[in-house]
Amino acid sequence: MFRIETSAILKVLSYGIIAVSCVGFTGCGGGEKKATKTEKFVIATSGSDTMVNLVQMWAEEYQKVNPLVTVEVAGGGSGVGIRDLIQGIITIANTSREMEPVERDQAKQKTGKDPVEFIVAYDALAVYASMKNPVDTLSLEELAGIYGENGQIDKWSQLGVNMKAIGVNDEIVRVSRQNSSGTYAYFREKVLNKKDFKMGSKDMSGSKDVVELVTKTAGAIGYSGMGYHTEHVKFVKVAAKKGEQGYEPSLDNVLSGKYPLARSLLMFTLGQPDATTKAYIDWLLSPAGQEIVKKAGYVPVAMVKR
Repeated sequence: MFRIETSAILKVLSYGIIAVSCVGFTGCGGGEKKATKTEKFVIATSGSDTMVNLVQMWAEEYQKVNPLVTVEVAGGGSGVGIRDLIQGIITIANTSREMEPVERDQAKQKTGKDPVEFIVAYDALAVYASMKNPVDTLSLEELAGIYGENGQIDKWSQLGVNMKAIGVNDEIVRVSRQNSSGTYAYFREKVLNKKDFKMGSKDMSGSKDVVELVTKTAGAIGYSGMGYHTEHVKFVKVAAKKGEQGYEPSLDNVLSGKYPLARSLLMFTLGQPDATTKAYIDWLLSPAGQEIVKKAGYVPVAMVKR
């Protein structure tokens, strides 16, 4: 908890006093000297690109709440965060998917500690299209036909969408994520039923990149967290089954269970967090921290009945 300066140790030893007895006490050395430095802490985090904006907002606000704690934020994808946690080089892994059993085993073997999970918010994996695109609703089956390795849907006309009316090529431009992404893994599990993706998609390194490419490409479709929505793209409604009503990813539709691609946003620590990290996690789960979840476009934990 306290850092022992070399000069302080030498000074204490020169008086024949055991150094460790003085660390952290203002009464040591005659009771007249007071600590001149205040210990600062760093909580290192990495992982989910879906969460990176939210975690950055949390970090900036928490710095105001507790100036002695700095939260370092890095993205890279859920897989990167989990890898960094297993290697013991970060305090918290931010993920938009569960840890796999093999990843939990690796963490235990490498660090001697079991990963501990915290649900910190909820998200809806959104399907995005250009504002120019006439598409309105797609079913999970149709999305699998577009993205899955054996999917036969390559043109918008196969979905009853007339792209000629807006002077755009009929070819579907598939925008996806890199395979270290938790969003990629979630889409593969829930939409593709754990089957592989079709080759030829444009795989982006970040959630923001997906939305930006879809914005610029009228014939594109992409998926990303609901918090990355802008006025330049639209949500495609998603139906659980073909022919059923589709729903947009929204707070109400997530809470009601109508939107079929809702998911947890998670944090993992190695074993129970230390006091400083626990205080941070407790804060972000507090009303103040969860208000930031709403501002970021996601769903607060307390609002979801489990």
